[in-house]
Amino acid sequence: MLSQCNSFLKGVILGSAIFAMITVLGHLRLGRRNGMHHHDHHHLQAPNKEVLKMSEAERVELSNYFRVYCIILASSTDVSLWAAVKETWSKHCDKAEFFSSKPVKVFESIVLNGSDTWLVMKQAFLFAFNESKDQYNWFFIAYPTTFAIIENLKYFLLRKDPSQPFYLGHTEHFIRIEYVSMEGGIVLSIESMKRLNRLLTVSRKCPEERKGFWNLHEELLLAMCLRNDGVLAENAEDDEGKDLFNTKTIGMFIREAMTDYPNDVIEECCSDMAITFSRLTPDQMHVMMYGVYRLRAFGHTFNDALIFLPPNGSDND
Repeated sequence: MLSQCNSFLKGVILGSAIFAMITVLGHLRLGRRNGMHHHDHHHLQAPNKEVLKMSEAERVELSNYFRVYCIILASSTDVSLWAAVKETWSKHCDKAEFFSSKPVKVFESIVLNGSDTWLVMKQAFLFAFNESKDQYNWFFIAYPTTFAIIENLKYFLLRKDPSQPFYLGHTEHFIRIEYVSMEGGIVLSIESMKRLNRLLTVSRKCPEERKGFWNLHEELLLAMCLRNDGVLAENAEDDEGKDLFNTKTIGMFIREAMTDYPNDVIEECCSDMAITFSRLTPDQMHVMMYGVYRLRAFGHTFNDALIFLPPNGSDND
C-alpha cells in the first residue's frame, strides 16, 4: 500500500513538472508569435506619389542635394564580379569606391590592411567618412554580388533627413540583435556615419577584431556598435509593405511567387520600387542592367516627375 502511495505521489509530482514545462514553453512560443506581429524595429516606407508634385526648381534642388557614396567590399577572387559592378550599377552612384584586402592589378581599389571582413568593413567606413564627409550625405555599402538601383534608393530617401541617424535596409534577427543584412546592402546617413566614426575608436563599444564574445558576422558587429549610440536597424518597404532591399535574385522571388501566387506572379513577386537584389552572377548583373535601364515597351510611358541628375563627368546610363 505504501509503495502504491509513493508511486502515486511520484506520478503527481512528475505530472506537475511536465505541465509546468509545457506551460512555460507555451508562453515562449506565444511570445515569439506575438513578436512576429509587433516588431521592435521601425518599418520605413517610401514616400507616396504626392511628393512628386513639386516645381521644377524644387526637383533640381532635391536632385543636387542627394549624394550617395557607394562602398563595394570585394576580395581578390571577385575579379569578374568587380568588372560587372564597375560596368553596370556603380556608375549611377555619385561616387563609387572598391575596397579590398589585397591589390588587384586589373582594377583600381583601395587596399586595406587585414583579411578579416570586419576589419575591412571598419576601415572602409572610416576611409569613406574621413575623405568625403562634407560631400555626401548618404553612404551605401554592399558586396559585389549585389545589384543596386540608385535612383530608387534616392527616391526612397526623398523625405528622410540625413542629419538624423538612419541605418536601414533588409532587417533580420539574431537572438535579441536586430541588424541590417549585408546581402541586401546597408544604408547609413551622414549622422550615423559620424556616430560610427566615434564608436570605432572605443574598443568596449566596437571591437577591434573578431574574437571571443565578438566572433560574429560583420553585419552583426556593425549593428551592435551602432546600437551603443542609439542607432537602430530599420526595414525599408514600399507603400504595400514589400521589401525594397532584397537578399535574393529576382529569379528566386519569381519561382516562389509562381508557387504561392500562380495567378499574379509579377505583382506579388517583388516591389516595383525595389532598390537591391543579391546573389547575382556577372551575367545576371548585365541582364539586370539591360532590363532596368535599356529595355523599353513601345508606347508605354511612366509618369515619374522626378529625375535625379547624374554626377558630373559620369558616363552612367
